Amino acid sequence: MKNSEAKVTFPSGLLQLEGVLTTPVGRGPFPAVLICHPHPSFGGSMDNTVVRSISDGLLKKSITTLRFNFRGVGKSEGSFGHVAGEQEDVEAAVSFLVAEKQVDRRRVGLVGYSAGAVFGVPVAVRDRRVRALAAISLPLGMMDLEPVRISPKPKLFASGSKDDFASVEELTKFCQSCVEPKECDIVEGADHFWKGYEAALSRTVGDFLRRALARQDK
Repeated sequence: MKNSEAKVTFPSGLLQLEGVLTTPVGRGPFPAVLICHPHPSFGGSMDNTVVRSISDGLLKKSITTLRFNFRGVGKSEGSFGHVAGEQEDVEAAVSFLVAEKQVDRRRVGLVGYSAGAVFGVPVAVRDRRVRALAAISLPLGMMDLEPVRISPKPKLFASGSKDDFASVEELTKFCQSCVEPKECDIVEGADHFWKGYEAALSRTVGDFLRRALARQDK
């Protein structure tokens, strides 16, 4: 049997956004993770190779995934919302995800890659429905980090040692300052685009979220 993959649409304010919901084989409800793609102005979309690889890795852990296009990308309506609009899209995607019958709403996580982390992580920190978060190649200078630093939610920060857009030294220092639980994974040789390292990254993210969301059963 294959995973169930369905094209979906959902509202974000007055806009309609497109996404792909993929559900594992078996009997639910399943834990679920929202995946936020890189910056739309630089070609980011839900079909980004890193986004798809992370989705595949999560499905192998029996975790439902929702990847979607931010406003103005693909068939999603609207235009770039200069961060505030994209955060509204993230909130709408979380609402769509937790309403799905096959989703265990007590076990919902979020992954953001590059600018997708800038859009998604602040929502994950403040939204009680999101229980764990993973920030991939997070550009630290693009957001207020204090709410993330003091968040008691399980947090993963992953970056490549050759990332030219996200300083490893600054990320490591920031991760060390965060309250527990937290994990920091620096992948030797990987750059911002993770070419050739997608599978390793997806395993790291999948293992982290499987553990983090399992805690919500307790």
